[in-house]
Amino acid sequence: MEGGNSPNLQLQQFPLATAAVSVQPHIDSFSYKENLIGALLAIFGHLLTSIALNLQKYSHIRLAGSKDPRAYFKTKTWWCGLLLLVLGELGVFSSYAFAPLSLIVPLSAVSVVASAIIGIIFIKEKWKPKEFLRHYVLSFVGCGLAIVGTYLLITFGPNSHEKMTGENITRHLVSWPFLLYMLVEIIMFCLLLYFYKEKNANYIVVILLLVALLGSMTVVTVKAVAGMLVVSIQGNLQLDYPIFYIMLVCMIATALYQATFLAQASQLYDSSQIASIGYILSTTAAITAGATFYLDFTGEDVLHICMFALGCLIAFLGVFLITRNRKKSVPFEPYISMDAMPGMQNMHDKGIAVQPDLKASFSYGALENNDNMPEIYTPATLPIVQEQHASKGVSAPPYRVLEHSKKE
Repeated sequence: MEGGNSPNLQLQQFPLATAAVSVQPHIDSFSYKENLIGALLAIFGHLLTSIALNLQKYSHIRLAGSKDPRAYFKTKTWWCGLLLLVLGELGVFSSYAFAPLSLIVPLSAVSVVASAIIGIIFIKEKWKPKEFLRHYVLSFVGCGLAIVGTYLLITFGPNSHEKMTGENITRHLVSWPFLLYMLVEIIMFCLLLYFYKEKNANYIVVILLLVALLGSMTVVTVKAVAGMLVVSIQGNLQLDYPIFYIMLVCMIATALYQATFLAQASQLYDSSQIASIGYILSTTAAITAGATFYLDFTGEDVLHICMFALGCLIAFLGVFLITRNRKKSVPFEPYISMDAMPGMQNMHDKGIAVQPDLKASFSYGALENNDNMPEIYTPATLPIVQEQHASKGVSAPPYRVLEHSKKE
């Protein structure tokens, strides 16, 4: 009896074991599918945002000489750019609800690559093929590295997925790793703000570190708000939790202060430096925040973590090379430039005076002062002459004009 029942027992246990083995690949495929959806939404959103900003910039450039400062409101190009900008931001916002935070944040390199490609396509200068490749070789190499880094990020990105419910977010908010991270971030932010405001440390690294620290909290709150909205749309209402409104207020506040520091940085430094250094610092801070708050890398093996870090480094290098190749803005020069006029000598040539011989202060573009001017070029003066009048009835002019002769 025992020998006859043993095959039946083995046959009954075999399907159960098969079912147990088939559950794990189903979960993995579903999580990878969510990662792919979130990554595609982020890439699509950054592409639309880059196109929208370039369209609005093109509209502003076309109407630069218009008397109406708000003439761009009447153009279809500007409104089309605004519509694409809203759609792009919605795409990036919704991507946080599907994929881990550490995967979505580095994909902002797509906007830098798209802006570089758009700038090369719509460039107005005419170059020969060899000169064109030599001039834009850094941009091509940077775009290639950024694309390779993006591929590695998507392939080896963290695979942790958790429903953004009010209970889960509250549990993460009071966890000791995030509390320790918040303590360190608050101390760093206060020290940087003290040196920036009180010691006038207007270094680009200091300002962009302030932006990065604020940005790390912004992306944490964005993922919480987007995730709770998606869970609410799916049928499990999360809008009655107070943590939702706390996260919403923190998201708006940190985004506004982040924009303020970025505006101050743009007044002091070039946009290419802000784009490259800001991307590196903000991405590093955001990945650290995602790893401590949402525990993105929990359960990941060493190979996936190393390949993900390699993808980040390659993307950093690509963005640096793209922004490195941008032309620096030429500062305003307070004189008339004669470089473009054929046959005219350059005013930067040594020992050559290009300005008019009359070095008066009213001469536009004069480079020398008029402290030691000859008296012959001084304006005519009207000295008052004291004279005794011969008769009281006849009035004499109170002054005489002194004329300079050519011999003088």
